Amino acid sequence: MQDQTSPGTLLGELRAQPPLVHCITNFVAMNIAANVLLAAGASPAMVHAEEEAGEFAAIAGALTINIGTLSSAWLRGMQAAAIAAGRAGKPFVLDPVAHYATGFRRAAVDRLLELGPTVIRGNASEIIALAGGASRGQGVDSRDHVEQAEDAARLLAREHGATIAVTGAVDFVTDGDRAARIEGGSALMPQVTALGCSLTCLIGAFSAIRPGAPFEATVAALATFSVAGEMAASKADGPGSFSWCFLDALAALDAATLDRDARVRAA
Repeated sequence: MQDQTSPGTLLGELRAQPPLVHCITNFVAMNIAANVLLAAGASPAMVHAEEEAGEFAAIAGALTINIGTLSSAWLRGMQAAAIAAGRAGKPFVLDPVAHYATGFRRAAVDRLLELGPTVIRGNASEIIALAGGASRGQGVDSRDHVEQAEDAARLLAREHGATIAVTGAVDFVTDGDRAARIEGGSALMPQVTALGCSLTCLIGAFSAIRPGAPFEATVAALATFSVAGEMAASKADGPGSFSWCFLDALAALDAATLDRDARVRAA
């Protein structure tokens, strides 16, 4: 019998009742993020205009915000959406892409953190810097290892009451009390642009299914990504073919296979 919060159980629930996921993401990620959600079984919507973002966030199952290609207009839309999601009790997933790179980005993330994200996903450098540490990140690239960000992740989780996901070769997830590591994926994944951004959207989809269990939802999303990545790598010849193999693998992945192949362990 499957555990009621196992990754496979949550994937089955997602496909039985496809959630509408409001994705405010960057220009580079829009297409692949939408395709990833469709392959997983969710329904993506890329709505970012200030005039409608708040209204739309209130009706979606979850909101995801990625600051990759930030602008003042987009930031106003992000804030409106986050405020509306909070009022409606909808999960809000924040991806603070390269937030340490400029003053504008730092100020934007400070505002979004004040609006209470449910989950924060970033690479090790982003999470270390977000917790006030000195990271070696350059632009969107992480130059720190996931294990170096684990203490920062726990600190952030307790400070913001959020689930923190640090993604890399071995992912780390914590809500400040519990923690898990998720192994798998492929070395080809960082060579395909915006897969990490797409993962943020997938966390939103699983969070919409289990809004009261963000830790379990985040672990399930990361496990799904990791298993699909391994499946795709077995057929791909390089990053180009990996991109479409990954979508095929994600679409073909079923609950039983996910629970069989997921490598999740308590940390």
